[in-house]
Amino acid sequence: MTPPRVAIVILNYNGKHYLDKFLPNVIAHSGDYPIWVADNASTDNSLEWLAANYPSVQTLALAENTGYAGGYNEALQHIQAEYYVLLNSDIEVTEHWIDPVISFMESDPKIAACQPKIRAYDLPTHFEYAGAAGGYMDYLGYPFCRGRIFDTREEDKGQYDDERDVFWATGACLFVKAEAFHKAKGFDHRFFAHMEEIDLCWRLLNMGYRITYCGKSTVYHVGGGTLHKSNPRKTFLNYRNNLVMLFKNLPKGRRWKTIIFRLILDGISSARFMATGAWPDVFAIVRAHFAFYAMIPSLTKGQKRFTYRAPLYYRSVVWEYFVLGKHKFTDLTGITFPKTPKS
Repeated sequence: MTPPRVAIVILNYNGKHYLDKFLPNVIAHSGDYPIWVADNASTDNSLEWLAANYPSVQTLALAENTGYAGGYNEALQHIQAEYYVLLNSDIEVTEHWIDPVISFMESDPKIAACQPKIRAYDLPTHFEYAGAAGGYMDYLGYPFCRGRIFDTREEDKGQYDDERDVFWATGACLFVKAEAFHKAKGFDHRFFAHMEEIDLCWRLLNMGYRITYCGKSTVYHVGGGTLHKSNPRKTFLNYRNNLVMLFKNLPKGRRWKTIIFRLILDGISSARFMATGAWPDVFAIVRAHFAFYAMIPSLTKGQKRFTYRAPLYYRSVVWEYFVLGKHKFTDLTGITFPKTPKS
């Protein structure tokens, strides 16, 4: 049996309320493409509710909650398709949201992943934090997006309606070629959640693939559906996983210089949390560093080094945003993206 061209896969963990709100829209605007819900051991009767209300939606019951990374890794071992669409349960899709992205990806076999335009569900005229109009990262490991840098979200005025290469595509709505995903061995399950898609995109770039953005497709994202940004657990995962990602993917000669500098900057970040009385976040950052140091032996063992170094933004986005007051992507200095590396 020939696998479907596209499979839409929603990873769910106690998100029945989001499925109730957004799944009808996904069904209405996804044509005949199969829709899967992979359930990460939810306790809110999500699977029973799906069976009663949406029997056409295919389901996978995962034995335990292994986060975004582990959950998708396991689920995608059981789903056959040429392209996967990894869709958060708190996404509202729009009419014709799939075909422009797939058409763009099929224009070049080197395109491994792509994201649509991500607008904010709570402020539909503006970009959303998780991905906006395509992701970049500076040389110190700080991710940012066209349309969103730190806490500043731009209004969408059509300035990013293009198709282009980016450094990373958001996991909130990630179109990924199945062959490339499995060749890269999927997400790093150790991340659990947060920044696993950036790590995957970095590895795919190092393997010679392209990561892209398609502004002809738009979806709306609630954000923070599983872990709110004020949750110290989210702080822990973001800081730990950022260090892990740098250690794994930076050239060996730059690895420790960058991490030592990050130690200083993370200390400054902790001081900012202290000033606002957010002590749980301070402790989360400290725990994140110790957790990272404990992981170093396993990160080093059997690590594959790449000859191609994926492109970073070789300025500090922290300096440009907080010191120079550059709050929009177009304000940043010298954003470039090199040509796709040859195989």
